[in-house]
Amino acid sequence: MRLLLKLSKEATKYKGYYIIAILSTFCLTAVNLIAPRVLSSMTGIVERGMDENSMSKIMTLTFTLAGLYLLRVVFRFLSNYIAHKAAWYLVGDLRRKTYDKLERMDLSFFHDKQTGDLMSRVVNDTRDFELLYAHIIPDMITNIVTFVGVLIILLSINWKLACITCFPIPLILISGVIFAKKVRPFFSISQKKMGELNGKLQDNISGMHEIQSFGQEDYETEQVDVKNFDHIKAMLKALKISAIFHPSVEFVSSIGTILIVCFGGLLAYKNSLSVEDIVAFLLYLGLFYAPISGLANLLESTQQALAGAERVMLILETPSKIVNGEGAIDLEEVKGAIEFENVSFRYETGDEILKNISFRCNPGMMVALVGPTGVGKTTLTQLISRFYEPQEGRILLDGHDIQDITLESLRRNISPVLQDTFLFNGTIKENIGYACPGASDEEIREAAKAANIHNEIMKMPDGYDTRIGERGLRLSGGQKQRVSIARAILRKSPIVILDEATASVDVETERQIQQAINSIAGTRTIFAIAHRLSTIRNADLILVIENGEIVESGNHDELMQLGGIYAGMN
Repeated sequence: MRLLLKLSKEATKYKGYYIIAILSTFCLTAVNLIAPRVLSSMTGIVERGMDENSMSKIMTLTFTLAGLYLLRVVFRFLSNYIAHKAAWYLVGDLRRKTYDKLERMDLSFFHDKQTGDLMSRVVNDTRDFELLYAHIIPDMITNIVTFVGVLIILLSINWKLACITCFPIPLILISGVIFAKKVRPFFSISQKKMGELNGKLQDNISGMHEIQSFGQEDYETEQVDVKNFDHIKAMLKALKISAIFHPSVEFVSSIGTILIVCFGGLLAYKNSLSVEDIVAFLLYLGLFYAPISGLANLLESTQQALAGAERVMLILETPSKIVNGEGAIDLEEVKGAIEFENVSFRYETGDEILKNISFRCNPGMMVALVGPTGVGKTTLTQLISRFYEPQEGRILLDGHDIQDITLESLRRNISPVLQDTFLFNGTIKENIGYACPGASDEEIREAAKAANIHNEIMKMPDGYDTRIGERGLRLSGGQKQRVSIARAILRKSPIVILDEATASVDVETERQIQQAINSIAGTRTIFAIAHRLSTIRNADLILVIENGEIVESGNHDELMQLGGIYAGMN
C-alpha cells in the first residue's frame, strides 16, 4: 500500500486523463448493467404473449439495445485509450526521472551495479507502470463497480438467490490473498534475473573483441544460457502458482453457478420466480462472476507490476551521497588555484587510498602525479571534481571549499581527458562540440588544430562529419585521445585533468599529444597523471605518490638532484 501511494503521487500529473477514463469506465459499466435488463424485459414480453402493442415495445427495446451497444463502443474506446495515453506518458516521465537520477548519483553507487541491470530498470521495469495504470487499476475499478451494481440488481430480483450467489466469494478472496503472498517474491526474482541477463549481454557485446580473441565463444554462450534460464525458471515458478490459482477460482465460481441453477429451478417450480427473472438472473450471473474470476489475472499482473515498480522506486529513493550543500555558491570567474589540506580518502570497502595529502598549485601551473598503479593518483583527481568526498581534510578552489561550490559550477570549470577515452556514436564534430553546445564550426576546428588532430580529420572521407562508431571504434587510440583533448580545449575550462593521456600510444602519437598539451600549458591549471615521465618533465610541480602518501614533491630538476624515488624512475 505504501508503494501504491508513492506511485499515485507520480500519476497526479495526468489526473485529468484518469478522470475521463474513470468516468468512461463508470458509463461503460452502467451500459453493461442495463443491457441484460433490456433483454430480460424482451423475454418477459414474449412470455406474456405477442400483440401489436407488444411488437411496438419490442421494437423500442431493440433500438434501445442497439443504442446501448453503440455507447459501449464509445465508452470502451475512451476508457481504454485515455487510460493508455496517461499511462504511457507516465512511463515516459518515470524513464526520464529514473535516468536523470542515475546521472546525478555519485560514482560509488555504480561500483556494484551492472550497466545492463540499470538499463533494465530504466526501460523494462518502468514499462510495468503502464500495466498498472492502463490495465490493472481501470480493470479493478470496472470489476468493483460491476460487482456492486450486479449484486444490487440481483438482490432486487430475489434476495435469497442473491445470497446463495455470494457463497463462493469468501473462498476466492482468501485464496487471492494467499496467492499474492506466494507469487510476489518469484516475480521479484524474475525481474532481478532479467536485469542480470541484460547485464551479461551488455558486458559480452561490449567485449566481443576479447571473447573472439581468446576463443571463449562457447564458454560465454553457456554463461548467457545460465542467466537466461535462471530468469525462465523464476518466471515458471510464478506461473506454476498462477496455473493452480486460476483454475481453482474458476471451479469455485462454477459452484456458485451450479447453486443458482439448482435453487433457481426450485423457486421457479414453486412459482416463486418468473421466467423473466430467471433469464435476468442467468444473464447477470456472468457479469457477477466475471469480476471475481478476473481477480486472478489482476492479482498476477499486480504482483508483476509492483515487482518492477519496487526496482524503479529503489533507484528514485536512493539518495546521492554528493549533492549541493546548503548555501552553495556558483563561481563565475575561476582562476584555477587548487589546494589540498590534509585530505584522506577511503572507499566503502574500507581500504585507505589517500593519506593526509597536502599541496598547493597556483593558476596556470602544471601538476604531475607519478607513482605505481593503484596508489590513488586517479582518485586524487576525481576528488577535485567531487565524484567522491574525502573522509578527512578539505579541497579548496580559489580559496573556496569545493563542498561550498555548486556541483554544476565546479564541474563546468574542469575538463577531463581520461586514459579510457569515451566518445559517442556520432561524428567527430559532434564529439568535439559535446563539451560546448552551440560552438561554431570555426571554434571546433581551432580546438582540433590546438589538439594536433585537424590535419588527420581533413584526410578522412567526410572530414569533421565522419562518423566514428560506438566508443570511437573507427579511430586509433591516439586519435581518440586527441579528439578528447580537443573537446577539453574547446570547453576553455581553467582546469584540465589529463589521466594517462599518452598511455598505450606510439612514440610519434605521444609527441603529437605532447604538443597538444604544450599548446594549453600555462593558460590552464593542468593535473597530469603519467607513467611516461617524458610527458611531464616540464611540469611546475611533480608529486610522487606511494601507498597513498606524497613522498616527494618538486619540479623535475629538484627531484633529480634529490636522487630519490623519482630519480630512480628516469
